Amino acid sequence: MSLGVHAMKRPARLANPASALAMKPYRVASSLSHPAQVAISAQGMTFSGAPNTVSPLTTLTAASTTTQAHDEFWRNTRVWADTPAEDFLSYRWSVANTVQGKPKLLKFLTAALPDHVPFDRSGSRTQSRDELIDDVFEGVTAATMAIRITPYLLSRVNWEDPRNDPIFRQFLPMKSVMKPDHPELTLDSLHEEADSPVKGLVHRYTDKALFLPTSVCPTYCMFCTRSYAVGADTDTVTKSSLKPIRRRWEDAFAYIEAQPGLHDIVVSGGDSYYLSPEHITLIGERLISIPNIRRFRFATKGLAVAPTRILDGSDGWVDALIQVSNLAKKAGKAMAVHTHFNHPQEISWITRLAAQKLLEAGVMVRNQSVLLKGVNDDVATMGRLIRDLADCSIFPYYVYQCDMVSKTEHLRTPLQTILDLESQIRGSIAGFMMPQFVVDLPGGGGKRLANSFVSYDRKTGVSIFKAPAVKGNDGGRDKQGMVYKYYDPLQQ
Repeated sequence: MSLGVHAMKRPARLANPASALAMKPYRVASSLSHPAQVAISAQGMTFSGAPNTVSPLTTLTAASTTTQAHDEFWRNTRVWADTPAEDFLSYRWSVANTVQGKPKLLKFLTAALPDHVPFDRSGSRTQSRDELIDDVFEGVTAATMAIRITPYLLSRVNWEDPRNDPIFRQFLPMKSVMKPDHPELTLDSLHEEADSPVKGLVHRYTDKALFLPTSVCPTYCMFCTRSYAVGADTDTVTKSSLKPIRRRWEDAFAYIEAQPGLHDIVVSGGDSYYLSPEHITLIGERLISIPNIRRFRFATKGLAVAPTRILDGSDGWVDALIQVSNLAKKAGKAMAVHTHFNHPQEISWITRLAAQKLLEAGVMVRNQSVLLKGVNDDVATMGRLIRDLADCSIFPYYVYQCDMVSKTEHLRTPLQTILDLESQIRGSIAGFMMPQFVVDLPGGGGKRLANSFVSYDRKTGVSIFKAPAVKGNDGGRDKQGMVYKYYDPLQQ
């Protein structure tokens, strides 16, 4: 079918992008789900060593003596049909081949897509490669987030049916599926900047604060709750960036030290994956040294978007993380990693090996998912995600109602959806592996259980919550009497 969007402006096409990438004929995958083939044991693996001396393939080979051959699933993507495991499993290669910006996106899509793809799930209509690329580039122009996607994520997409793929839907905007924003959608729906006593530190709860040392991520989600700050400027948003500046960090640490009631710090961003090993060590040791801090977590989507880094012996990030975890334990404090998987298709044998490495090192890993329409808003998908994470010893912690962020209307679901999911999934998995289904309240009300609303009018789509535990950024503003509203999407 024709969408009539060929007149849009975008980077000039390559004359022959396929030959430029030296591709061979595409081999269609029988499945992109990749269930666990074997029981993985990481004992005896050479996980660490001097920089640039241990290759990721050597590391994996050492662990493979009791396993079957690993599926080189990335070869199912035309662009990487000839990419050996030695390259794909290298984090340095991953960074070099990350698709960032419009020119690289055009080059990749032109090479990865077949001539035609299904337009809808029925397959009765099709869309040409050029039409889909035009659709995506119009979406990029309208979106609040810049384009940056890792090779790992791109390799998990079913490129024979990308429009209906749950990973494609999260990271590549299509103008044809976008809907007009609800009038209450904003860039900073959680009012984080209003609750920031110093730049990059959100203090909303009495005993917990959010530290944002960077505003860069390895991959940018189209539904990012921090679209006011994260990533590069877009055609529609000039970002309030949070650069990793030591002076700004020191201001945050000084504030934390001056608040004896603060006991828990979330280190996020951006993404902790984009902190250097030295920065992980600096932040971790500094938090451990503050007497009133008892717990802290590093938030990163890295396990979901670039798990090869965890296994790459030539990269020092995970070694620094494990060292900080051990130091925290010796000090009687707790460090954890909070990661972000939204669909079971994001999990592969590489994920399982990475999670196993962290498990054996004693690092607690919890997951926070976002409920997204057309991605994980059915019982079968969400239930499988929870079980697959539990099987990786990644604890399902939260499932969030999608925040009321600009340009996410097509991804939001009614509150009733999350209520139904929680009701139907509870009891089907062990209670300690059951996540909490929550709403992060617009306006700075913080997290509340989705079923804790004061009222919910299904006809108007308005739910009302109260948040007795949150505080103001000046330490004196009382939010206990305030009312917070979540609005269902206008078109259901």
